[in-house]
Amino acid sequence: MDQLFAPWRIEWVARDDDQDAADADDPDDDRCPFCALPERDDDRESKIVARSPHSFVLLNNYPYAPGHVMVIPYRHTGEFAALSDAELLDHARLKSKTLAALDAAFDPDGCNAGENLGGSAAGGSIDDHLHTHVVPRWSGDTNFMPVISDTKVLVQALDDSYDQLHEAFAGLDGAVVDGDDDAVHFGLD
Repeated sequence: MDQLFAPWRIEWVARDDDQDAADADDPDDDRCPFCALPERDDDRESKIVARSPHSFVLLNNYPYAPGHVMVIPYRHTGEFAALSDAELLDHARLKSKTLAALDAAFDPDGCNAGENLGGSAAGGSIDDHLHTHVVPRWSGDTNFMPVISDTKVLVQALDDSYDQLHEAFAGLDGAVVDGDDDAVHFGLD
């Protein structure tokens, strides 16, 4: 029998089953996690790696690959048509910064970027707050485990992914690192 050694999985095993990582501070908070997370004081704990005036970048708690993030508008809506031109431009520009940060942090061979629009029919778990998934990909990484064994292999701990991405975002043109909370901000308007 082959064994898969994955010591970084301990952070998943040791977590409180009653609390999702998105609402770990307040399990009674039943608001949309994409609305609640940016209101917290600690971007690192919330896994927010960058912010702009109308959007933020959140490390995915259940990544398909190291560096799997979501670019999320602050406004709670499931419809792109509901966003203003300024919000749409900000979202697109932050997605561009995200691709640059992923390239600097992980040097992937490519990326997948897209939205799950249309609720459960589209495969989305949070369908009433739109978000763009950006997933780094590498040639030869066939990702066969989920297909044949219903198992995901995480090759990097979330905190390590956060550190790499945070540093990469902080090194991009236009980045401002807030000295109080170490948050990376972009003034994209």
